[in-house]
Amino acid sequence: MGKTTRRRLLQLTASTAAALSLPSAALAFEAPPLTLPAFQPLPLGEILPTGWLLRQLRIQADGMGGHLDEFWPDVGPNSAWHGGTGEDWERGPYFLDGLIPLAVLLDDPRLKAKAARFVEWNLEHQAPDGSVGPRSNQEWWPRMVLVKALAQWAEATGDPRVVPFLTRYFHYQLAAMPGRPLKEWAKYRWQDEVLIIEWLYDRTRDPDLLRLAALLKQQGYDWTASFADFQLTGKTAHGITKMETHGVNHGQALKVSAVEYRLTGDVKERANFTRQLGALDRYHGLPAGIFSCDEHLAGLDPSQGSELCTVVETMFSLEVALATFGDAATADRIEKLAFNALPGTFTDDMWAHQYDQQPNQISVALNSKPWTTNGPESNLYGLEPNFGCCTANFHQGWPKFTASLWMRSPDDGLVATLYSPCEVKTKVRNTPVHLVTETDYPFRETVLIKVDPASPMMFPISLRIPEWAIGATLKVNGHPSPVAIEPNAYARIHRTWQPGDLIELKLPMQPRVTRWFNQSVALNRGPLVFSLDLAGTWLKLRDRTPTADWQVYPTHPFNYALAVDETTAPSVRVEETPIPARPFAAKDAPVKLHLIGRRLPTWLSEDGVALPLPPSPVTSDQSDEPLTLIPYAAAKLRITAFPQLKA
Repeated sequence: MGKTTRRRLLQLTASTAAALSLPSAALAFEAPPLTLPAFQPLPLGEILPTGWLLRQLRIQADGMGGHLDEFWPDVGPNSAWHGGTGEDWERGPYFLDGLIPLAVLLDDPRLKAKAARFVEWNLEHQAPDGSVGPRSNQEWWPRMVLVKALAQWAEATGDPRVVPFLTRYFHYQLAAMPGRPLKEWAKYRWQDEVLIIEWLYDRTRDPDLLRLAALLKQQGYDWTASFADFQLTGKTAHGITKMETHGVNHGQALKVSAVEYRLTGDVKERANFTRQLGALDRYHGLPAGIFSCDEHLAGLDPSQGSELCTVVETMFSLEVALATFGDAATADRIEKLAFNALPGTFTDDMWAHQYDQQPNQISVALNSKPWTTNGPESNLYGLEPNFGCCTANFHQGWPKFTASLWMRSPDDGLVATLYSPCEVKTKVRNTPVHLVTETDYPFRETVLIKVDPASPMMFPISLRIPEWAIGATLKVNGHPSPVAIEPNAYARIHRTWQPGDLIELKLPMQPRVTRWFNQSVALNRGPLVFSLDLAGTWLKLRDRTPTADWQVYPTHPFNYALAVDETTAPSVRVEETPIPARPFAAKDAPVKLHLIGRRLPTWLSEDGVALPLPPSPVTSDQSDEPLTLIPYAAAKLRITAFPQLKA
């Protein structure tokens, strides 16, 4: 037993990992393998949600995500992506990309049938030259999403048609791209296709795939060079927006270093990834873990928004980076997004969503401010506010997070990369292993993991220790483990596991302060960010049966400063209550923070938007008031970044 860092995990038994990461059919080829990732994601379907996470995916399936094709024409019966004459660009593939993992994780026959309709048409209608998709639209970009969805289908179902289908298509593209090069969206999102090219190469060792990957990079935008001399350090001005300032493009670009590393083995790619994410944080970072982009990069003011597509695409890119580089800090960021920014942009029943969410969101209405480029519907809750891409794309967030909870390490081990209730049914050296994670994390501190190999066997289990989890403890079968536990690392338990063994991990969650725009303060506890709930009156703007578009107006003042700093935050009173059926709802919020604040009359609003925070610390002659903060996602109108009262 002992603490294992990312580097040590990479070094352990690489020869075993080579056999582990490639199917036996691929081993017969002479072409060289790609650089091994730090971790190997488990095939879709080996991790299944339980507890509150299962309820959350069920809410999604019972809400808009599971019914969208029944009433929204863009992915409905006339979609060009299953033979109709309707929408033929990105929305059909977007819908499929989230629908497949949602259907598999819930084992839902209704959703599987919906997904199969898209899959079957595409697999059965490939042209003789290898081209795929609707003939009415020949752009490369939507096909980049389609191949991503089909790779998931193959993993979950074992469908033998997918690998030859993708091979024919990629050969077609290799021949066609010199005369029809990447443009617009495809030029900035080429790395998403390279990810699937690598997935296929692992299975076929077809050297033409590497030629295609090189051509995509050659014709694509050079994200590495862009971040080596990052110039986008402020709010994008009206009228000068361009593809390289677009938020979703940046979210997808966060996987560039990961796909490059697998192709080249260049260790500098890890530093490139850190530089890229660090620049977005430094100049555009917001308290909920995402960067501002409404819909172009928008600076540090927490009244700026972030597009929902950016949230889910950033999550997926970080999940790819986590598997590739193995850094515990990347997992911390994924959890921050999953437990705050992702649910923070939906109604509790997931029948309506926002295009842009704001950390300091004091009204949801037809306001012209503060958006860099978007229109007045940007933060409405509705069917397709501002633009419909997020309507089709949002539902990949929760399923792909679930599929990343556990991964395989190069030493024949298993790694708890992210924490949520789930069960895992996989194999270690051909022996079935069943893991059950019982936890109410992120609302509670304790994670229980039941280990059930089919027979006693020795292999390592590595547990991520978040950076904030100071004083974490670990027990095996009730006895303290001798593993040295350090934050921002992995605790590696290497032992002979017996059926029924129990791991108990406790991750202390003290309230803490983080600093943001103008030295403002935000309250965090574990991976959760907390906000002042401004309550709200909901007014229906228009009916979009079976959903609707909503405006929300506050019933509580927003302009408070908090009497808290880094030294006093740990003493903030924490209240835990039972976790409700909808864990991210304001009603019966399962965790609350209680502290003192004062009204700050000089902090004003304009056109329904909080004006920039005054620099902290501030003074106020108002009386002390007790304030209650609830999880960010629960507060649909909220203040998250506060001025700090001068001591």
